[in-house]
Amino acid sequence: MAWLELRGNTYRINFWHGGRHFSRSLKTGDETKATATKLRVEESLSDLERGRLKLPAGADLITFLISDGTLTERPQMPVPPPAPPPPMTLAELRDRYLHTHSNGAMEENSLATVRLHLGHFIKTLGVKFQIDTLAFSHLQAHIDRRAKKKGHHQRPISPTTLRKEMASFRACWNWGVHANLVKGSFPNRGLTYPKADEKPPFQTWQEIERQISHGGLSNAEQRALWDCLFLSLTEINDLLTHVKQHAHHGFLYPMFCFAAYTGARRSEMLRAKLSDLDLEAKTALLHEKKRAKGRRTSRRVPLSDFLVGVLRDWLTVHPGGQYLFCHELQVVRSKTKRTEHGALTRNEANDHFKRTVADSKWDRLRGWHVFRHSFASNCAAKGIDQRLIDAWLGHQTEEMRRRYRHCFPDQQQLAIQLVFGNGTNGQQS
Repeated sequence: MAWLELRGNTYRINFWHGGRHFSRSLKTGDETKATATKLRVEESLSDLERGRLKLPAGADLITFLISDGTLTERPQMPVPPPAPPPPMTLAELRDRYLHTHSNGAMEENSLATVRLHLGHFIKTLGVKFQIDTLAFSHLQAHIDRRAKKKGHHQRPISPTTLRKEMASFRACWNWGVHANLVKGSFPNRGLTYPKADEKPPFQTWQEIERQISHGGLSNAEQRALWDCLFLSLTEINDLLTHVKQHAHHGFLYPMFCFAAYTGARRSEMLRAKLSDLDLEAKTALLHEKKRAKGRRTSRRVPLSDFLVGVLRDWLTVHPGGQYLFCHELQVVRSKTKRTEHGALTRNEANDHFKRTVADSKWDRLRGWHVFRHSFASNCAAKGIDQRLIDAWLGHQTEEMRRRYRHCFPDQQQLAIQLVFGNGTNGQQS
């Protein structure tokens, strides 16, 4: 039959049935209650053995006996609901967004820009900021904080840059909505940005030097002026002569010429392949990344006879590989170890540009983009149809067109003299 066992302050009931030993805590230290339970178990066990009780299939024997044949299972403890996941932070949303778009949906340089933009928001709001609490006031606080900061070369951060940062955040948020990570609309409606200054038109070397000669301009203001430089055709020829004499690598002179005579972006030149050239037809295919969102496009540009000759000479000594502009495998004093002829990197292109113009009058040039400015301005000055300029340069904004849609200063003077030079104020003589 059954017997009780005291363990510590709690009684346990024990019995044998069907050749098996069963034991269960009664969860009481009261001997009277434990004894009463023992008697009921013995009575139910006896009824079970005589057939007066029938154990349901799958039932727990001890539970069945202790409950006088009413319960068939062990009492189940209520299962607490699963704990809600921790709130998503801005940093987590950023990481998931960048990871998803690193599958080729976004170019590496675009990913780097978005990472930079979202990093600025994390500095404003904090790395543990809960994204579901984002409100209009948070975004306005970010604009106000960033507007007081100094950016590149200690110049104030432009409203255009602030709007680009906000656009990156909005794109990340909207992706999060589709991924069921955040809810609701991005709360940017009605944000107030600092007033923006219109970018000045592109200017000649002489115009910029005259402004600087008046004095009173900070280094940052002078750099901003040189960012607006465009070179005349004579200056381009002089610069290319300097490059030909001082370039330390074979690809530099043809690359400088290509930029000057096509207006190609740096990134487009770095992507250019030998198969993109058709020297017989005097054209080159440039692969774009900015013209259409989510789609790679290209444009075909004409090559002048001079540029065709330069490229033919370059191809006779081209080191190999598929890219139009590339290094030799072994470069003197270079720490980079190459096993194949790959494309130049953005940093390599920038570094070689600066090294080539260093310690010369051309060291004021800000980078490869000066050739794009100059190409557009020289074409406009020669009266080239705007539709052709647009086709050759690819993606352009109306603001950019306004910056170069002008004549050279001497041409402007000639035009104004034709109208008012005799001082007749329009009256016929």
